[in-house]
Amino acid sequence: MSVFPIYRPRRLRSNENLRRLVRETHLSVDDLIYPMFVVHGQNTANEITSMPGCYQYSVDRLVIAAKELASLGIPGTILFGIPENKDPFGSEAYADDGIIQQAVCAIKDAVPDLLVITDVCLCEYTDHGHCGIVEDGEVQNDPTLDLLVQESVSHAHAGADVIAPSDMMDGRVGAIRYALDEAGYENIPIMAYSAKYASAFYGPFRDAAESAPQFGDRRSYQMDPANSEEALREVTLDIEEGADIVMVKPALSYLDVISQVKTEFQMPVAAYNVSGEYAMIKAAAQNGWIDEKRVALEVLTSIKRAGADMILTYFAKSVVEWLEN
Repeated sequence: MSVFPIYRPRRLRSNENLRRLVRETHLSVDDLIYPMFVVHGQNTANEITSMPGCYQYSVDRLVIAAKELASLGIPGTILFGIPENKDPFGSEAYADDGIIQQAVCAIKDAVPDLLVITDVCLCEYTDHGHCGIVEDGEVQNDPTLDLLVQESVSHAHAGADVIAPSDMMDGRVGAIRYALDEAGYENIPIMAYSAKYASAFYGPFRDAAESAPQFGDRRSYQMDPANSEEALREVTLDIEEGADIVMVKPALSYLDVISQVKTEFQMPVAAYNVSGEYAMIKAAAQNGWIDEKRVALEVLTSIKRAGADMILTYFAKSVVEWLEN
C-alpha cells in the first residue's frame, strides 16, 4: 500500500454519503429480538426500576406490546415468565396453563407472524432461584434435564416458534432436541445459550424476572468470565447435540468470544445485549453524561461487527426509531 501523502484514508470519511458507501457493518431492524417479561394479572404494566422503559406485562398488555413490535418490523421477541407461585421444582415452568404457555398462545393468536422465542430455564420458577433441581445445596444436572424437556415440549405445544434453553446444564440441548422430535416438533429450532457466562451484568434482569438465587451463586454451571477456549467447547457440544443457533451472553464484554464462535463454526450466532449493559447506558444518559442514541448504536454495531447475526436487546424498539430518523 502506498503511504502518505499519496494515500489519505480521510478522503473516504469526508462526507456522510461517502461514509455510507464504504461502511462495512450495517445494523438493521432485521437483526433485532426484543425481550419481554410476563406476569399474571390483568391490565398490568409494571416498569422495571433498574431498566427504564422495560415492563412486566400481564398477558393482555403483552399482546399490545407484541402488536407494537410487529408494527415496527421487529422480527421477534423472547419471553420470560414470572409465576404466581414458586416451588423447589419450578412446576409452573412446564404447566400447561403456566404464564409463558398462556402468553405464547395469546401472542400467536393475535400476531401470528411475530416470531416467539421462549426462554427455557427454571430459575424464575423455583423458590431457591437456581436453574435446576437442588439437593443438599448442589444444583443437580441430570435430574434437571427431565424438567427442562417437559418445559420445552409444553412451550412448543403452546405455539412457540423457537426454544431457547438458558440453564447451562450439560446435555440439555440433546435431550430437548430428542423430546421435541418425539413429540412431533422436529421443525422447531433450538437457540442454545451455548456460552453463557456467570456475569455481574445480570443484576437488573434478576429484578425484572424476580429470579435472584436465594443462596450461593451460579458459577458452578455458568461459565467463568476468564475463559474463551471453554466457550468453543461448549458451542461444539451444543451444535453436535442439535442446536440451530448458538448464543453468547453477555455481549459487550465478550466480543472476542462472539468473533471466535462465528469464525470457528460459521453457524447463526445470537448475542444477548444484557440488562446491565442496557441499564448502564440508560443511567449515564439520564445523568447527561453520554448521548444515549449514539452510544447504544455504537455498542450494537460493535456486537454485529464482532460476528453476531442477531442481537437480543432491550434497545430494539428505540433502534428502529433511531435508524428511521
